[in-house]
Parts: sequence; structure tokens; C-alpha cells
Amino acid sequence: MKLTRLLTNKLTSFWLLSLAAVAFIFLLVALVSFTQLTYKFQQQKVTELESMLIHHYEHENNKALSTWLPSILTAYNTVSLTLRAEGQILYEYGPEKLGAGMITYERQLLKADNLILVITLPQPFKMYSLSWYEFSILVIGLLSISVFVFFGHRWLSIQLQGIEDLAVRSKLILENEYDKALAERGDGRPRMINRALTHLLLELDDAEKHRARFDQFIRSNTFLDPETGIGNRLFLKNRLDALSNDKGMMAPGVLFLLEMEDMDLLQQELGDDSIDEMLHQTISDINQILDSQANSIFSRRSFNQFAIVVPQISLKDVEKLAAKLLKVCLSQNVPETENSEDFFHIGAAYFKVGDSKEQLLDESERALRAAQFQGTSGWFMYDKGAVDEELAKGSVRWRSFLEYALVNRRLVVFSQPVVDSDMETHHLEISSRIRDNKNNLVRATLYIPMAIKCGLTPQFERQVIETVLFDLLCDPKGRTTKFSINLSLDTLMSRAFIRWLKTTLLEYRHLTPWLIFEINEDIVVHHKEQLKSRLDMIKKMGASLCVDRVGQQVVSTQYIKECHFDLIKLDRSIVTQIHLRQENQLFVRSLIGGLYRTDVQVFAEGIESFEEWQTLKILGVSAGQGNLFSEPVEEI
Repeated sequence: MKLTRLLTNKLTSFWLLSLAAVAFIFLLVALVSFTQLTYKFQQQKVTELESMLIHHYEHENNKALSTWLPSILTAYNTVSLTLRAEGQILYEYGPEKLGAGMITYERQLLKADNLILVITLPQPFKMYSLSWYEFSILVIGLLSISVFVFFGHRWLSIQLQGIEDLAVRSKLILENEYDKALAERGDGRPRMINRALTHLLLELDDAEKHRARFDQFIRSNTFLDPETGIGNRLFLKNRLDALSNDKGMMAPGVLFLLEMEDMDLLQQELGDDSIDEMLHQTISDINQILDSQANSIFSRRSFNQFAIVVPQISLKDVEKLAAKLLKVCLSQNVPETENSEDFFHIGAAYFKVGDSKEQLLDESERALRAAQFQGTSGWFMYDKGAVDEELAKGSVRWRSFLEYALVNRRLVVFSQPVVDSDMETHHLEISSRIRDNKNNLVRATLYIPMAIKCGLTPQFERQVIETVLFDLLCDPKGRTTKFSINLSLDTLMSRAFIRWLKTTLLEYRHLTPWLIFEINEDIVVHHKEQLKSRLDMIKKMGASLCVDRVGQQVVSTQYIKECHFDLIKLDRSIVTQIHLRQENQLFVRSLIGGLYRTDVQVFAEGIESFEEWQTLKILGVSAGQGNLFSEPVEEI
């Protein structure tokens, strides 16, 4: 930050002006005093000459004036002299015509004889000139004053540097740059004030961290099971609502119900410690398996029943996943009882697009009961025929189709507006679909999981960015609004993509401010250290950063400030029927309160009804996105 040094400049200017004024007054007084002294000295000489002439006239009349008077006049530097008595000139000295710059004195010496003296002398100060010795003394004095002024200015600047450091920190605080103000400790003086600022900034930083922990505590007590730390029944309901709309489920997937038979009886017989240890170990192992499944949901429905939802998964992968879950459960150290071989049961219900949420829960309950009727620990799949035919394509066929779409640029871009409280478009969020050979559009929820599986996500997202830069932003009409583009984990972790993105943003830096890059909250939270440098690069290039699906998981929101996000978007699970859910409203209030005094804007996505939008505006949400305003529209 460029230092203004306002205080130092003002004080040093005042000091120099005061010094110059003192010097000027001193020189003026010296000049006036010198002039007055020379005039006084000249007048004393004239008075002495008058005394000598009166004495000579009274004793010797006008005789022999020429014998002694010329030498005295020469010593006095007299230009001319005239001595008259009774109108007659007694003595005259000097030329008839006088030059300029002379002083003439006319004095009446004796009234009785009317003796008058007229004497002309040069200006007194013209008779004095500086010698080399005097001139050298004057030069040395001026140089000494200059050196004194230089070192005085330097000393004053050093003394005021501490106040300038305090001014810099104060300016950063007023601009809400608390992290920079804390790092800019410097050598502020008075030191007590500097230490006080540092202490308050540390307290503020700690308070913000406490606020983030408090927000997480509120969310944990609302959406998490206190014993296991995974989602509770309300969390499961919100996430299922987010995966569905009034037409049913929006993406294919599977719902597992895991139940531990007679766990309450075992707890009474063996105690809480042994059961808790086995339960936490089981949950930990299941979480490790689910880490490889994007957007999976793990929650506790009741004391001994757990639910696992995995969206965008094929039937073949469902069978493999069910086998892994059962293997993990059977590997647990279950206390030896009569029914220890019949302890774990898993019911699976596969759903496709359009299936109702209530039907899904009913089918998973039936599958769980069927697994329990088998008489031993195992799993059962309900209605294996309910398979989305498009998801049943083999990986090789999908790779060929996706590569063909990339080469022939079959990607179709859609945009959905994000509107503010005045119904003005803040930006357009970009989504994509693929047009197949039959001119049908393959939705993103279908092709993106396969693109991730085939490692082609960076290529598709690169084409989306190119379309926005070269087709939408180059259009003069498109420059009136910003465009947001979603980036996945595979894309952000690709070095080749990051190099291309950096080069492209540099080349089109005049268009970069019109771009917003969105990243999933789950990605940011779990890969913050690896992604921070990449996100900082995007930010420095001039683009904005947005984190979406906020609230999907129960995590601390401290990452929003650490990664310097400009926008956040509430997840659909928080927004759905928020006017009827006090716990979701509490979460939004807590989130917005934690972002107070920051420039982060809070948006919401998945708004379907007017009541939801009104409630969000009352809570402080700045803008919204959803089918209430507009469905995605094809751009090209």
C-alpha cells in the first residue's frame, strides 16, 4: 500500500516554514539595523565636522580652511561642501554637478553670522563591501544552516515514522482489512497505542473464530446426531428434498438402509462403552468407503438404523458398493451373542429420475425387511429392473461418446439468471448439456459423473469457459452482466488446466472481471490447502470467486474468509420450504451474522416458491436463483 505520509509532510512543512520565517525576520532586522547604524555613524561625522568648523570660525574666522579641511573631507568621503556666511561663500569643495544616490545635509552653524553648512555625502552603506573573509564566513554560515535543516528534517521524519505506521494500520482497519492490519505491526509509536491495536485485532480475530465455531455448533445441534457426529433425520430429509422437486427425483441413485438388529438389547446387556466403540468404528469405516462417492449422504434415522444416499451411480456400481458396505459391517468386532450372525441388514432401493421421494423410502424399507427375513446378515436390492437405461451404458461406450462430443463440440450451454431483491439480474449461472447424434440433449446429471469417471471433466469445463469468453462475452449485449462457471475438483487439481486458465485470463484480462468461478463447498473444505494457491491466482487475475452448496454439510464457515470468496450460495436443502423450517432460518441468520463487516454476499439457489423468496429476503439474502424466476435457457 502506498504511504501518504500526510502527518510527516505537514509537520515538516510547518517546521521548515517556521524556520524560513525566523531566518527571514532575522535577516530583515539585521539589514535594517545595519542601515540605521551606518546612517547614525555618518550623522556623527557631520556633527563632528560642524563642531570643528564652528571652533575654527570663532577663533580664526575663515582663514587657513584650505590647509586642514580638504584632508578631513577626503577622510569622510565627502562629495561636496559649501560654507556660506551672510550670503557669501566662504569655502567650497567638490564638483558643481552631483550624481544620483547622494545625501545632502544643510545645517545652520551660527545664527548671528548666518553661517550655513551644506555638505553632500554618498549613501553610507555603499561605502562598505564584503571582503573574501567576510564572504567565506557568510557561505559557511549558510551551509551550516542547510546541513542543520537536512538533519533536522531527517530526524523529524524518523520520529514521526511511528505515527505514520499507526495511520497505515488505522486506514486498513477502516477498510475492513483486518488481516493486513494485523500483519502490518511495524514500529508504531506511541508503542502503547500500537500494542493496543494489535491486542484488539487479535481479540477480533479470535472472536471471529469463536463465531465460526458457534455457527458450527448451531448447525451441529440442528442437523447432526450428537452421539455419532453424522447427519440426523432432519439432515436426511433436507438432503432428499434437495435431490428432488415436485416432479420427483432429479438424478438417479440409490438409498441404503442399514439396521443393526437388537442393538438396544445388546447395550443393556454389555453396557454403553463396548457398543459405542463398535458403532463409531463402523461409521468410520463406512465414511472411508463413501469418500470416493461424490455428494453421498450418511445419516442416522433412529437408534439402530442408518441411511446412505449415493446419487448418480449405476446399478453395477450399486452392487459393488453394497458388497463393500456389508464386508465392512461383518468385519466389525460384534459381541458374541445368540444373534451375532444376524446383526447387520442392508436394504437398497435404486431410484431413477422422476421417482417420488416417498416411494423411495417405502421401497428401501421393504428391501430392509426382505434382508432381515433371510435369517443372516446380508443385503437385499428392491426391484433391480428400475435402472436408468442411459446409465447402464458401459464405460467404454460412454468414453467414446464423450470424446466424440468434445471433438465435435457438441456441448450446449444453458444459463439461469440470479436476480437480486429489485428483480435485476446480478449474473447468469452457466450449465451445460450434450447433444447426441439423435439431436437429443443429455443432461449434466447424467454425463458429468461419467466424465469424472473417464477423466474428461477438465476438457468439458474448458469448452464451457471458451464458449463464455469467445461467444457470450464478446457479444456487446453480453457485456451487461456477469457469467458464473462451475469448476470441479478434477479440473482445479489439473496442472495443465490451471496453466491454460492462467494464460487465457491474462490474454483476456479485459473480460476477466465479468467472470465468476463457482466451487462446491465440500471440495473447498476437504482440499483447502491444495486449492488455496489456485483460488488466489484466479482472484488476482480479476475474476470473482463463489462457493455454492453452502449448508449441505455441517462444517465451519471460516474457510469463506480464509479463501477470500466474494459470493456464497445456499444449498437447495437449506432453501427448500425454508418458510416452514425454523432450524433452516436459524442457520441462515447465524451464517449472515458471521459474515457481518465483510463484503461477502449471500445468495440462494433452488428457489421454487414465492414464500421461500420472501423469507430469504427477510433473513438478509441478497439474491436468488431458481425456477421461480426462470428455468435454464439455451444460450447457443
